[in-house]
Amino acid sequence: MRIPFVAGNWKMNLSVDESVKFLETIKGKLPDPKVTETCIAASPLFLESMIKHNADSPLIIAAENCFYEDEGAYTGETSPEALNEMGVTHVIIGHSERRKYFNETDDIINKKVHAAFRNHLTPIICCDETMSRRQSAERISWVVSQVTNALKSVTADQAKSIILAYEPSWAIGSGKTASTDEAEEGCYLIRQTIADLYSDDVANQVRVLYGGSVNDNNADDILAQTDIDGVLAGGASLKADSFLKLANFLQK
Repeated sequence: MRIPFVAGNWKMNLSVDESVKFLETIKGKLPDPKVTETCIAASPLFLESMIKHNADSPLIIAAENCFYEDEGAYTGETSPEALNEMGVTHVIIGHSERRKYFNETDDIINKKVHAAFRNHLTPIICCDETMSRRQSAERISWVVSQVTNALKSVTADQAKSIILAYEPSWAIGSGKTASTDEAEEGCYLIRQTIADLYSDDVANQVRVLYGGSVNDNNADDILAQTDIDGVLAGGASLKADSFLKLANFLQK
């Protein structure tokens, strides 16, 4: 059985002090990780402080991004090797905002996936979809190609540990959430792609999340879908109370 995974992506928000206050507020209020795993992805500026204040908590501290080389003359980039040494265990790769604003290609994302595995980081790989593609029915080939390209040369054993997130960019930060049918369709498509690439066994182990204007009002319906194993929330993860509602959805 796949353990639900509830993650928050803070993007370029909050401050170091606010991030520590957030951790103090949720301490002791998160579910048992055997029931639901919880995660916050934060700016690299916050990670060391957050890890220090997160002792004895089940919360996973993740990075929002990393580079595909471990070290070198790459001004401004974040080393996956350094993240691992710091104690980070998960990293978001291929978020639609990275693809859109920083021109990340499928090839770059694939290199980052391998860098994550090389440095013992679990990749949370995002798959994008625009409204124009959905309306033109191009979404199927687009989502499939993103998954296929991200996982080039990734072994079946490695694939079992990845987390994939279906994030239609038209729903991110827009207040427009995909319907439960649309969200389930996207996550099902991703899982079937994994089955085609590897096997049903691998596909049944991979966790697939939905992201796109998720909040504590719509999460229950989204999380009730067969192929949706959790959520990757943006704005709803910035406040401790709303994140806790998402994290404890199974206890309602």
